[in-house]
Amino acid sequence: MAKTEVTTDQAPTPVAAFAQGVRKGNVLQVAGQVGIDPATGKVVGPTVGEQARQVLRNIAAVLEAGGASVDDVVMMRVYLTDTAHFAELNDAYNEFVTAPYPARTTVYVGLPAGLLVEIDALAVLD
Repeated sequence: MAKTEVTTDQAPTPVAAFAQGVRKGNVLQVAGQVGIDPATGKVVGPTVGEQARQVLRNIAAVLEAGGASVDDVVMMRVYLTDTAHFAELNDAYNEFVTAPYPARTTVYVGLPAGLLVEIDALAVLD
């Protein structure tokens, strides 16, 4: 079974040697997305809520390009720069996911200047 790169102009172009997403069989891994608007190449705003919503739109775009949807996501990993952002992140996240919810891990990390959140997703298609 071949591994296929998934690309879309509806999500930011990677700045290094990695794919926006990779599909192998019925498994689709979406690379970590940040709050960059693919149309402008700029960070969407200074709040974690604004950035998280853009991150989730970017994830949805890569999922769609790979033949999946948010409903196919079984796992998300969230990377936040500040524990104080957890509630605001959850508000944005809850606008995006529906029950049955994907599993999720949230960790606190350093990200490039201006970026407050990064999320990756793993989808399994029927």
